Amino acid sequence: MDQDMERAREMIEALSEEIEAHNYRYYVMDNPIISDAQYDKMLRELEKLEKQYPSLASPYSPAQRVGGQPGKGFATVRHISPMMSLANAFTESELRDFDRRVRQALSGETVKYVVEPKIDGLAVSLFYENGLFSRGATRGDGETGEDISENLKTIRSMPLRLRKIIQALEVRGEAYMTKDSFARLNEAREETGEPLFANPRNAAAGTLRQLDPRIAASRRLNLIVYGIGHSEGIEPQDHSDVLQLLQELGLRANEFHVFDDMSEIIKYCLDWQSRRFELPYAIDGLVIKVNSLDQQQRLGTTSKSPRWAIAYKFPPEQAVTTVKNIFVRVGRTGVLTPTAEMEPVRIAGATVSRATLHNEDNIREKDIRIGDRVLIQKAGDIIPEVIAVLPDERKGGEKVWAIPAECPSCGSRVTRAAGEAAVRCTNMACPAQLWEGLIHFASRHAMNITGLGPAVLAQILAGGLVRDPADLYRLRYEDLVVLERLGPKSAQNLLGAVEASKKNSLSRLIFALGIRHVGERAAKILAAHYGSLEALMGAGEDELMVIPEIGPKIAASIVAFFTAAQNRRVIDKLVRAGVNTRAERSGGAGAGPLAGKVFVLTGALESFTRQEAQEIVERLGGKVSSSVSRITDYVVAGERPGSKYDKAVSLAIPILDENQFKKLTGMDYPVLGG
Repeated sequence: MDQDMERAREMIEALSEEIEAHNYRYYVMDNPIISDAQYDKMLRELEKLEKQYPSLASPYSPAQRVGGQPGKGFATVRHISPMMSLANAFTESELRDFDRRVRQALSGETVKYVVEPKIDGLAVSLFYENGLFSRGATRGDGETGEDISENLKTIRSMPLRLRKIIQALEVRGEAYMTKDSFARLNEAREETGEPLFANPRNAAAGTLRQLDPRIAASRRLNLIVYGIGHSEGIEPQDHSDVLQLLQELGLRANEFHVFDDMSEIIKYCLDWQSRRFELPYAIDGLVIKVNSLDQQQRLGTTSKSPRWAIAYKFPPEQAVTTVKNIFVRVGRTGVLTPTAEMEPVRIAGATVSRATLHNEDNIREKDIRIGDRVLIQKAGDIIPEVIAVLPDERKGGEKVWAIPAECPSCGSRVTRAAGEAAVRCTNMACPAQLWEGLIHFASRHAMNITGLGPAVLAQILAGGLVRDPADLYRLRYEDLVVLERLGPKSAQNLLGAVEASKKNSLSRLIFALGIRHVGERAAKILAAHYGSLEALMGAGEDELMVIPEIGPKIAASIVAFFTAAQNRRVIDKLVRAGVNTRAERSGGAGAGPLAGKVFVLTGALESFTRQEAQEIVERLGGKVSSSVSRITDYVVAGERPGSKYDKAVSLAIPILDENQFKKLTGMDYPVLGG
């Protein structure tokens, strides 16, 4: 091996080891010590070296997670130990019956239980040989499953190499999608007229069964492990030991509590029934397991499920309300989306007054009429949806609704392509599409222009002040101060937010442009690859499709967008306005006045949603964690704080109320545009 090759090998090994260590701190320990920008720089350096020296690239390298070429199908693999289903309990008496059966079978013995959240995702089995990931599969029929190894490799919380060498280890876990990721995925699919996923579990399952791993990579799944199916070289005594061992090996293990009394477990289950909405991912219950592995073995199994475990299932959060009206929203791509306006009702921890009806076919299939009494629930505790109509409660005055033949915004004829559920307005000058596009441009995940909400934007458009996103940077104080709800201070604050947005990262700008099929993840990939908007604008389809996670649909959409003369004129105006179009000028996470500070949010905030508060912290360089620990710097407590508040008190961690949080983050001024 020549000198350059040897030097490259050493650099690849060092970078791989360092990136894996940071993956462990970020995804497992929830305690990163470097910024996203620093992490991305290391990963790009590793990718560059492996591309230059392909013979040195390891299949277990962190750079191999981006997803390979599409496969032709999934092979069938046999689990070493069967993946059994759990028996369910829905009531307190069923839990006590389970406890009675266990104690009768283990008469005279001390019994302890481990209780864990039941993640609402897709059950998977991972197999490691000598510490290296070998394959992964779905549950299937319990005996055999589908080999989804390539898709599982795209999950960054799943290590390709364990932190200790274990001869053979079969791990059981749940692949899932966070609530935020699920909402963004469905928003993007609705915008383009694609069928929506019913809940995060279906979205995770659909993602892992994609033949193209690049699609799986773009959806950013997570993984939590909860047990071992088979092992060689380790001998844990209790299930709690198993969870701690899995965490030490580099896997993200389920959180758990140990109990020895069923009354305490029942109290814990009832407490979690309302607290579950605080989690960033969906859970549909809690799993109760006998802690001792020896006792588990002696209790044995039935033909379908273990006798030593049971799942307590939460009752579905549903409510009955009345459909007051059905109106149509025209999205920025021209898709007409019918939405039900309903009598407000409390569900899943929030008041709901609207629910998307998705499309005309859905309304017809469910026979939803204006005036109907309907049963609603939140899909995955997130998106309000109408489950069913209650026809027995009809009084005769209900009205059948049909999607309009003309766009409600511009009056143009709408069209529906063969094979599609989406109805579209094809008028490029449609005011609603401009309005929706500007809302997207100013949104917190795009240019994040605080104060430029729908109400304020509607007034700006009505005044003819803005005809495209670039015109936002030409707004003047005298234009704004005369608008309703915008006094002198508010107008100045809005102009300040517009000016500050010029310094945003390139990836935010790419996402803000509203290119069809280009979400946040794709925008970050494109920004990192090209480094400037000018370079991206000159890319061809073939060149784009070489980039991991950028498929033919996205590539064609990008080229079409930048080919349009109108879009190029808008970009030219953005450049002349001083908007950043280069990656070098973007700020990374960890840079700012809150750099290195860890926050935990609990309770309901009045001025911000939980996501908005997290965005503020991250924009200022801080980090938001889901759990309180000794490394937490601040806990922000709103109304009805949960157990995180109590833990913060016990650890003497500073607790901020909403006003203190606003002062610390410089957000102590009115948020406009509601």
